[in-house]
Amino acid sequence: MTCILAKSKDRGKDKKKSKSQHIDYHEMEEVIDVNKLTSQLERAIEIMKDDFAKYLSIRSTVGAIEELSVKFEGKDYTLQELAQISRKPKLIVLNISTFPQAIPDILKSLTKNQMNLNPQQDGTTVYVPIPKVTKEHRESLSKNAKSFYTKCCSNIRDIRNKQIKTVKNKEGLAKDIIFRMENYIDILSNQYVSKAEQLLETKQKELLGDFD
Repeated sequence: MTCILAKSKDRGKDKKKSKSQHIDYHEMEEVIDVNKLTSQLERAIEIMKDDFAKYLSIRSTVGAIEELSVKFEGKDYTLQELAQISRKPKLIVLNISTFPQAIPDILKSLTKNQMNLNPQQDGTTVYVPIPKVTKEHRESLSKNAKSFYTKCCSNIRDIRNKQIKTVKNKEGLAKDIIFRMENYIDILSNQYVSKAEQLLETKQKELLGDFD
């Protein structure tokens, strides 16, 4: 996998960057709020981890569905707040008699996620067949993992670009300092891309492991 952060305009800097891939945090902290930047990058990784945990289970568990987010009357709820959830062999049953008006929103959340669900409504009851763990299903989950990774990298790139723009807009900074700050931000951002790549590789190995 290639790092997505490199830009064509940085070609001339690549050679210099390759000679110095360390960060002088003392110098960096004089110009940038490093703790804030690191927290933003960590958050991008945590969002990716959360997406993996919620949507990329080999078997669609009751727990994953219970925590599914449903937007109802302008507010966010978990599914378990709106429905009574039980499990039968190869089937999850949702009793939504308490909040029948939420059924359209619940169906929307069940169908528009990464768990490959196909809910069937019968009055105020919704039946959710648990997808078979086929090779194709595993491959589909692996592709979804890649999409979450791509989203994470996009978030990291946005954080990087905003921070570099902030540095360039600071008054009184010499060009060589701006160059070094941009270099440090690139290095730090790429470290988090590497973390995301490692998470993706681990998840894909888990999803595409020995098929039974």
